Amino acid sequence: MKLSDLVTEAARDPRFAAIDVAGVTADSRKVKKGDLFVAVPGTKADGSQFVAQALANGAAAVIAENAPAGLPAEAPFVKVPNVRLALARAAAKIFPRQPQTIAAITGTSGKTSVAAFTRQIWSTLGHPSASIGTVGVVSPKREVYGSLTTPDPVALHATLNDLAGEGVTHLALEASSHGLDQYRLDGVRVNAGAFTNLSRDHLDYHRDLKAYLAAKLRLFSELLQPGQPAVIVTGHDGSDDVIAASRARKLDVFTVGKDGSGIKLVDVAINGYAQHLTLEHAGRKYDVALPLVGAFQVENALTAAGVAITTGSDPARVFEALQTLRGASGRL
Repeated sequence: MKLSDLVTEAARDPRFAAIDVAGVTADSRKVKKGDLFVAVPGTKADGSQFVAQALANGAAAVIAENAPAGLPAEAPFVKVPNVRLALARAAAKIFPRQPQTIAAITGTSGKTSVAAFTRQIWSTLGHPSASIGTVGVVSPKREVYGSLTTPDPVALHATLNDLAGEGVTHLALEASSHGLDQYRLDGVRVNAGAFTNLSRDHLDYHRDLKAYLAAKLRLFSELLQPGQPAVIVTGHDGSDDVIAASRARKLDVFTVGKDGSGIKLVDVAINGYAQHLTLEHAGRKYDVALPLVGAFQVENALTAAGVAITTGSDPARVFEALQTLRGASGRL
């Protein structure tokens, strides 16, 4: 692939536009001959400090927001306004295949369970499905455990490419505030988004709660396209902000919960280690025996059901599938 195909700014310089690129990485240690090295500033180290190592390992070109100190005059270098965004978009082009339906879930808590429940619902309905998040990658052919809620763009797009190659058509993806703020999900062809809740967390990274919320809002104000569904749990801090951002983006807002317009929780009764739910959707009531405990799991299950319904699944079959849900690995 040509450098100009990966990085728009490269097309402006005829010296570099036709350079062949074999791969892309932001880790100078992983550079192979012909790779594009993306010098990303990190919290502990700046990628610009490792350009010499990347070139020594065979990097075909370097991109950064500013020319790295000591950059050889002959080294192919392209300046970009947002290096993290450039990395994500380049990775998406190097690894072009993705599942047909991708739902991204954000929120302080519940992301892992909602992703797992959404995958389970889709699987029950016959769709080859996967989930990516805190517990790793789970699909019909693999269970690979990891530690990052949202992987770096290269790893993420490589995984999407592999999953699509394995026949996965539906994917539930956790979208962390770090991942959204650092543009890791840009280039992912997201079809639906979901918001669970917001509480004070990750303030060691984000300046304050306002910045934390702003990072999560990127999913609804920038990544999702007009007309796509936004599934939102009502009644939490941040819910109204997400609804407002979604409406401003002209998304299809689908709320869930006691005041939900998409799925309304009419009644809930504890029954041993299960909960009996009375739900209302599109003017029809449904009785569901949810095999999970806790009000938070009710919200997680309804969010997953909302994602499944808004991405084309039959509501009656979705609510029936809720009765077979299993708790996410490592979660209550």
